[in-house]
Amino acid sequence: MPDDHIRQAGLDPANPAVRQAVALASELIGFPRHLSQHVGGFILTRERLDFTVPIGNAAMDERTFIEWDKDDIDTLGLMKVDVLALGMLSCIRRGLDLLQAHYGKDYSLATLPEEDEAVYEMLSRADSIGVFQVESRAQMSMLPRLKPRCFYDLVIEVAIVRPGPIQGDMVHPYLRRRDKIEKEHYPSPDPAYGPADELEAVLKRTLGVPLFQEQAMQIAITAAEFTPDEADGLRRAMATFRHNGNVHLFRDKFIGGMTRRGYARDFAERCFSQIEGFGEYGFPESHATSFALLVYASAWIKCHYPDVFCAAILNSQPMGFYQPAQLVRDARQHGTEVREADVNYSTWDCTLEQAANDRHAVRLGFRQIQGLNKDEIEKLIAARGNGYASIERLAAVAGVSRFTIERLAEADAFRSLGLDRRAALWAVRRLDAIGLRKSGGDRKPGRPLPLLAPHMSDELFPEAAVALPAMPLSEHVVEDYATTGLSLKAHPVRFFRDRLTRRGIISNAEHRATDLPPNSLVTVAGLVLVRQMPGTAKGVVFMTIEDETDNANIIVWPKAFAKNRRTVMTARFLAVHGRVQRAGLVVHIVAERFTDLSAELHKLRDGNLLVPDEPSLPTQQGDLFLPKSRDFH
Repeated sequence: MPDDHIRQAGLDPANPAVRQAVALASELIGFPRHLSQHVGGFILTRERLDFTVPIGNAAMDERTFIEWDKDDIDTLGLMKVDVLALGMLSCIRRGLDLLQAHYGKDYSLATLPEEDEAVYEMLSRADSIGVFQVESRAQMSMLPRLKPRCFYDLVIEVAIVRPGPIQGDMVHPYLRRRDKIEKEHYPSPDPAYGPADELEAVLKRTLGVPLFQEQAMQIAITAAEFTPDEADGLRRAMATFRHNGNVHLFRDKFIGGMTRRGYARDFAERCFSQIEGFGEYGFPESHATSFALLVYASAWIKCHYPDVFCAAILNSQPMGFYQPAQLVRDARQHGTEVREADVNYSTWDCTLEQAANDRHAVRLGFRQIQGLNKDEIEKLIAARGNGYASIERLAAVAGVSRFTIERLAEADAFRSLGLDRRAALWAVRRLDAIGLRKSGGDRKPGRPLPLLAPHMSDELFPEAAVALPAMPLSEHVVEDYATTGLSLKAHPVRFFRDRLTRRGIISNAEHRATDLPPNSLVTVAGLVLVRQMPGTAKGVVFMTIEDETDNANIIVWPKAFAKNRRTVMTARFLAVHGRVQRAGLVVHIVAERFTDLSAELHKLRDGNLLVPDEPSLPTQQGDLFLPKSRDFH
C-alpha cells in the first residue's frame, strides 16, 4: 500500500504499529474470504459413504460434512452435486404466496405467464431495481442496449456482463450484430483442415460470438483439436476462480491449434482471453438459463404486482444491491403505498393491507426495526387482541421488555395511538412512575394481573397534558433512518435542496433531461448507495448516488480516483462535478471533481437547516444514522 494512501486515512506510515497492520493485511490479500461447509449438496459413492470418505459432525445438530475439500473429491472422481442456495428463490416463494393469499392467483415458477411483453418493456427501460441478477450498474446499462424481447435474450443478458465475454472482447461484436450494424460471421479453418461451417453450429445461437463456457469448450475441441482429456483439463482450469487455476498452461496449445488449422490469430487470442475470463467468473449456458428463469419470474412479479414484490423482497433481506430504503422508494415510484410499522397493525414480516383500486398497501413489519427480538414481538402480537389503546396497556399485558417498548417508540411505531415519536418516548419514560417496572417484561402474556387486570383502562393512569415541543421533520427522518434504515416521511437530501441550489447543484432528475446537451458540465449531489470497482474495469470506479428525485450514475476514471481516493471511498453525502454522457436511455456523469458533504448531515439532527450556509465542522457522528453504502470489488 502506498504511503500516501495511509496518510489520506489520517495515519502516519512511519508508525511501527501502522506498518505492522499493513504488512499483516497484505499477507491476507488473495486468501479465501471464507472457508466452510457448502450450504447444500451431496456426494454419490458406490459403497456406503462412510466406507469411502471420513465424515465429521457439523456445529449444527444433525448436520455432517465430508472432511475432504471439493478439489480432493474431484481428483478422486467422486460424483459431487452442489445445490445452490439463492435469496431470490425465497423472495419468489414469498411473493407467490402473497399473490395467492391477496389476489387469488395460484402460480408457480413453472406456470407464470410466459413471454410477457410488459415485462420485457420494463426491463428494456432498465427498470430493474430488486430484479434478480440485472439490478447492478453494469446490467442496468446493458438492458437498454440489449432490449430483451424473449426469454433467450435474458439468458444472453445474464451471461454477457461477466468477465469471460468482457475480457474476450465479445460484448460489442455481439451487440453490433444484434443491432444489424455488423453481419453475422463465422470464422472458419483452412479448407484443407475442415468444413467452413464447423463453428456455425456452435455459435449460431449467439450470432457467431462465443458467450458461454460450453461454446469455449467446443471451440477447443472442434477448432483447436483438443483431446477429450485435454478439454476436461481445460474445464477444470476454468472452474477454478480468482487466478488460482492453470488456464494459462493451455494457451499455446489452444492458439497454436487454431492458427495451425487456418483460423485468424486475432480470433484465437480473443477466444482464449475469454476462457481466461471464465477463470474469474463465467457462465455455462445451462446456468445462465436457470438464472434467466429467476430474472423473468422476479421481473414479472415486480411489473404486475409491485406491492407483492416489495413485501416479498423486504422479507428476504439482506440480499441484492440495494438497501430497504431504495427498494421502498422504488415501490412507491411504481404506485405502491407503503405504511409505517405500527404496534397495532404490523407483524414481524411486512404484510399487505387493502388499499384503493383493488391494490394493496405494504405494511412494514417489525423486522425493519433494528434491535428487536422476534420472540418478544411474537408475544406482543399474541396479546394484541383488538389493539392496544395505550402504551401503558401494552406495557402491562404484552409481556415484552422495556427495551422493546422504547425501541418501538424510537421507531415511531405508536402513531395508531395518536402518539408521535416524542410523545411516545415521554409516555414510555413515565412507566416506572406509575408502577410498571422494567422487570414487567418477564411476565408471560395472558397471565392475569392482580387487581388491575379485570379493570385495565387508561383512566388508571391519569396525567395532565404536557405540551412537548414538536420534533422537526428533519429530526424525524434522522430517527427513522437510525431505527429502520429508511423513512417514509422525506428523503434526507430534500432538506438541503435550497443550499444545494445556491451552490449551483442540480437535482439528479434534472441531469436526465433529454434537452440537456451531451457533454454538459453539471454538478449533482446525493447519498452514496453503491461503489464498485470490477476487476474487468481496469481501475474505473462506478458509483450510484441518490437524492430526493432520482439516482445518478457516476463514472470515476483512474486519474480522478487517484486524486480523490479518500473522498470517493468514504463519503456518505457527496457532490460530483462532471460531464453528462448519454447513450439512448443510459445516462452517466463522468466525474471530474468531488466535494464531501458528509459533515453537513449532522444539521438534520441539530435542526439548524434554516441557518445561512456556513462551513461545517468535521464530524464523526453526523452521518452514522445512514446505512452504509454497498461496496463491491
